Amino acid sequence: MSDDRFDAIVVGGGIAGTVTAYLLAKEGLEVMLVERGNYSGSKNVTGGRIYSHSLEKIMPNFAQEAPVERKITREKISLMTEESNVTLDFSSTKLGEQGRDSYSVLRGVFDQWLATKAEEAGVQIIPGIRVDDLILREGKVCGIIAGEDELEANVTILADGVNSLLAQKLGFRDELQPNQVAVGAKEIIELPAQTIEDRFNCKKGEGTSWLFAGTPSAGKVGGGFIYTNKESISLGVVSTLSELIKANKTLPQMLEDFKAHPSIEPLIKGGKMVEYSGHLVPEGGLTMVPKIIGHGVLVVGDAAGFCINLGYAVRGMDFAVGSAECAAKAVLKAKEAQDFSESSLQCYQLFLDESFVMKDLKQYRNFPHFLEETPRIFDGYPRLAADIMKDLFVVTDNPPQPLMKMMMKNIREIGLLNIAKDCWKGVRSL
Repeated sequence: MSDDRFDAIVVGGGIAGTVTAYLLAKEGLEVMLVERGNYSGSKNVTGGRIYSHSLEKIMPNFAQEAPVERKITREKISLMTEESNVTLDFSSTKLGEQGRDSYSVLRGVFDQWLATKAEEAGVQIIPGIRVDDLILREGKVCGIIAGEDELEANVTILADGVNSLLAQKLGFRDELQPNQVAVGAKEIIELPAQTIEDRFNCKKGEGTSWLFAGTPSAGKVGGGFIYTNKESISLGVVSTLSELIKANKTLPQMLEDFKAHPSIEPLIKGGKMVEYSGHLVPEGGLTMVPKIIGHGVLVVGDAAGFCINLGYAVRGMDFAVGSAECAAKAVLKAKEAQDFSESSLQCYQLFLDESFVMKDLKQYRNFPHFLEETPRIFDGYPRLAADIMKDLFVVTDNPPQPLMKMMMKNIREIGLLNIAKDCWKGVRSL
């Protein structure tokens, strides 16, 4: 390698980019990571959870050192209407087993820790730099252009997020379609640790992941979420962009209404909002994965569309780690052969296919389409669940009805055949 040429340049200091850089530097490669923000995580507003299985393989026992917030030991899923909330509540010691556990994280803090680990491994991190373009010579990506500076590398890793303009400039993908992405609005609400533990029925160091369908997204494709942190709550709403256009509310109004809901307001009472942010989220699953391999270039993480919303779980961070590991393996193999051509880097796809990343995306490839085609999940079914629960638990002096008759009265509003069809399509898509 010449003095002015890196083995690899990584664009983007999120989880995917930083883990890729870390793994390459650990193997002795000269790596530069360029981050647009003032520090890794400064531009990332995700409030959510990381499933440990992926990062645990790379950094064993990472949660003992990393600034994770709480181990998730309680899972809740709710169907919400304007005045009601029907919730499935699951807690188990199985949720906390090492290698199968998950943690709430604040990415601004977590990503900085990852960047520190990468620097310790030898990665040169340059923050506050916007990459304007890529150096192209005879169809080969040879590095990056940032302002008047050009930095060359044998391979360039694009980890610049869901709206990767660099991948678009290369012609790897078209502009994002409204049904492929969701828009999220999130608040961080500060509360004392003891208050969080009391209100969410959690032990010290343990926390809750809570997902909502129904009124949080105004009955459109999307939903609400709550993740408990050490001394704050990550609370927000998400709506698919194509559905948001049709909604009778703006996203900020959805968020305000969600916070004011009778089930939510007591949980955040007395809290102080310390952060408000918005973010694009990939929602298309396998169908939105663009071209990810080129001559001298690979695409990882959100930039590659590696994310999936299953309704009961949202996964993206573990896919970011998994794709980073596969990309690093591919670069190391190309380095050994001294061949960074597109054909040489095709092993990235082979590594992905062998990993959980592609296996999971292929398994659930039809689920995003199922959600898009089944609006009753976000409108009719929350109302149905609320009506059935109301009839069960509201006692009056009216003559009682047989349970089956009472339930069928509500079911007929949607139609038994429609429910059967939706269940069948849902099961098949999973």
